[in-house]
Order: sequence, then structure tokens, then C-alpha cells
Amino acid sequence: MEKESGKAFDLYLFKRVLAFTRPYPMTFLGTAVAAILLTIFSILTPLILKEIIDVAITQKQRDLLMTLSLAMVGVLIGQVICQLLFTYYANWLGESVIMDMRTRLFRQMIGFRMKYFSNSSIGVLVTRSVADLQRIGEIFSQGFFTIVADLLKMLAASAIMLWLNWKLALLVFAILPVILYATRLFQRAMKVAFIEVRAQVSNLNSFVQERITGMKIVQLFTRELVEAENFRQINEKHKNAWLKTVWYNSFFFPVAEIVTSLAIGLVVWYGGLQNILDVGTEISGTLFAFILLIEMLFRPLRQIADKFNTLQMGMVAANRVFKILDTESRIED
Repeated sequence: MEKESGKAFDLYLFKRVLAFTRPYPMTFLGTAVAAILLTIFSILTPLILKEIIDVAITQKQRDLLMTLSLAMVGVLIGQVICQLLFTYYANWLGESVIMDMRTRLFRQMIGFRMKYFSNSSIGVLVTRSVADLQRIGEIFSQGFFTIVADLLKMLAASAIMLWLNWKLALLVFAILPVILYATRLFQRAMKVAFIEVRAQVSNLNSFVQERITGMKIVQLFTRELVEAENFRQINEKHKNAWLKTVWYNSFFFPVAEIVTSLAIGLVVWYGGLQNILDVGTEISGTLFAFILLIEMLFRPLRQIADKFNTLQMGMVAANRVFKILDTESRIED
């Protein structure tokens, strides 16, 4: 396995990848604006629901109920539109970056000396040009922008919680370090696992390409059974590398779901207790709002862990591609 950077996130490498978005400033800006609007619309939903329960339903105001219901429909429509624009333009930007990087990589490779190709696996170069570049594109379509959007949602949800009821908010924040610690452990484990996955993918591609290209030699020396066994072993390592990532995911996400359910249960219990003991205090709408806000706080955190995996795989792939782009093996004349 080739040596990779041990950093969870290489800022210098990310800046080099981000430089390929410079030809598309409006798309980059539009995606960022869509992420901000998506956060605003997401926050409005629990606030409107709180007003519907605490004011419109409690005070039996039919007109206000209709107005707030229409407002919620408008918010949901706006959220759908922003989600559509965000998803489309983030993917469009990612595919554009892939196209530009792949063109530059191919131009770099066709200018190398023949000695470079003699010392390099063609299968590995094909992997760099196709699979690794696709992973880099996912940095934008499924990684960076999604993480930024989720962070905005988490910050906004935390602020609204403190504004609505600081006691309930502190109860939620007391549980937050548990899932933060679990997420950190998950990210570190997945970093190592994904490096191994990419190495095994390269080995698999390299083996298949070299055996198919040299099939005449394989058959001439009757090595079909030997090479089939070698392929089985490499394929087994590839499967085990992926199963390791599946195991980490299978462990982390149930833990995250349990912590989220625990937070909701504590908020409902403590909020209901306040409602019963404090005569004249009505926080039913606040409780409903908190349930939605807890989901907005914890679900993006789980998604950030998942998207951070995508970002890490993209960074590992970028590191490999930039090694080729930085290689000095040009034909001078």
C-alpha cells in the first residue's frame, strides 16, 4: 500500500482542488447562496409549527391557522426549490472540475517519457484518470458544500433552541459531546479504511489490466489457474477492505440514532414536567419545535460524518492525482 498523508484534512491539498473552481465563480456563489436559503427555510418550519400550536390552535384562531398553514406550505415549496438548485449546481460544479482536471491530467501523461510508462502500472494510471477523478468530483457534489450546509443548519438550530427555551437547549447540548466524540472516532477509523480501499482498487485494476494485456504470455505458459488464484486473493483483499468500512458504518449510525432518540426523550420528559409543575406555563408548541430542531441538530451531524468520508476519499484521490500532475518527466524536444 502506498504511503498517504495521515492528516484527516489537508488544507493545502483542498486549496489546490478548490483552485479548479475559479472558472465557475457564479456557479460556486449560487450553490453557496442556495445552501444559506436552505438553512433559513429549514429553521422557519419548527417556528411556524410552534405558533400554530401555541397561538392558532390554543386560542382557536381559525384565520391565523389558515395563514400559518399556507406559510408553512410556502416554506416547504421554497425548501424543495432550494434543495433542487443546491443539488444540481453542486453536482454541475463537481463534474466541471472533473472534466478540467481529467483534461489536464491526460495532457500531462501524454507528454511523459517512455521510461515513466515502463516503470508505472497502466492499470494504476487508468484508475487515476477515471475512478480517482470521480472521487474528486464528489468533494463538491456530496462533500464540501453539503458539510457547509449542514454546519449552517446546526448553528441555526442551536441558536433557535437557546432563544426558545435555554433550559431545554442546555439539556440537548449536554448530550451533544457523546455524538461528537463518536463522530470523531468514526472519522479517524474511516480515514484509514478508505486509504486501504483506494489501494486495493488500484491493485485490482492494475492486475486485471496487466493480465488482459499480456494474455498471450499467460496462455503460452499455461498460467490460467495460477493467475485465477492470484486474482481471487486480490479480490478477497478488496472485499475485506470494503467490509471494514461497512462495519464502521454499521456501528456508528445505530449509536447516533440512539443518542438522538435519547435527546428527544429527555426533552419531552423535562419539558412535560415543566408544563405540569409550572401552572400557567404552556410549552407544547416549544416541545414540538424542539423535536424538529433536535433532528436538525443531530441528523446533519450524522450526515457530516458520512459526507466527511466522501470528502476524505476525495482528498486521498486528489493526493494521488496531484502526484502525477507534479511529476517531472517531460520530453524536452
